[in-house]
Amino acid sequence: MEISATGRLEVRITTADVGKRVSVRCLNDPAAEGEKFTDTVGVLASWDDGVLLITRKSGETVRIAESSLVAGKVVPAAPARRRGPAASYEELAHVAARAWRPVESERLGEWELRAASGFTRRANSVLPLGDPGIPLPAALDVVRRWYGDRGLPAYVQTATGAEGTQELLCAELERLGWAREVSAEMWIGALAPVTDRDEGAGVVLAREADEAWLARYQRKGVSEVALKVLRSGPSVWFATVPSAEGGAPAAIGRCVVDGRWAGFAAVEVDPALRRQGLATRVMAALARQALDEGASAAWLQVEAENVGAREMYAGMGFAAHHAYHHYRSS
Repeated sequence: MEISATGRLEVRITTADVGKRVSVRCLNDPAAEGEKFTDTVGVLASWDDGVLLITRKSGETVRIAESSLVAGKVVPAAPARRRGPAASYEELAHVAARAWRPVESERLGEWELRAASGFTRRANSVLPLGDPGIPLPAALDVVRRWYGDRGLPAYVQTATGAEGTQELLCAELERLGWAREVSAEMWIGALAPVTDRDEGAGVVLAREADEAWLARYQRKGVSEVALKVLRSGPSVWFATVPSAEGGAPAAIGRCVVDGRWAGFAAVEVDPALRRQGLATRVMAALARQALDEGASAAWLQVEAENVGAREMYAGMGFAAHHAYHHYRSS
């Protein structure tokens, strides 16, 4: 918090700081029990009619009455990462998009409208990396019509929590009645340490997802459209650990190599065989292949409630870079 030379707290932010990352302290309701003050850090999304909207790194929007402010300041840009690869949000957004391509897309300014017959929100949502070229309400009308023509719900994928992410867009979507349905995180790390955890023995790598691989994949009844999405990307590999008893594999995984990046997805293990290191073995084998192709950094997406996966990825040196969210039209 900002403290003056006299030792008093001061509010050193104004409406001109909308769009900047700030830290504020506000006075709680005197009738409420608990702490007297609440501290909030995030992007100042708006300051209108005596109310501040601040979007936290998680994407949560906090409403704060201007009258309750006792201190506030602009937060300096985050220091460079000291571990793992350095990466901007825009770079990661493009890499992730190339690794999971829709079967149909259309440009709206700097936005990309993506569709794949409803197979996953990522392939059936708008990726808004810049200006749509028309006012936001008009752009969202175009989005609704485009997805409506395809019999699909209209989704916009956004991100929060890193330099260049879309806290302001999130606040506008919520103001316009769009509902946030799903959130997850993008984690990144150095690629080489992934191979240090296991030798990857017994893992079969292939360029195609065969029937055995699909038998373990969590999305059942995969259509031809879904197969096109799964196969999309610059250099795609599918990993399989065959089951000792035949049938569905013990474990599977998917990796897309794209320049310096290797993106991991669909790492799944037979529930009866979990916590035996199979997921680590799959990732190690895919990581070795990616290293051979010149990659040095890795990314993956993980849901907040998937505690086991988060612990495993953290042990491999991965850390959260930003959160991403899917907003659905009301």
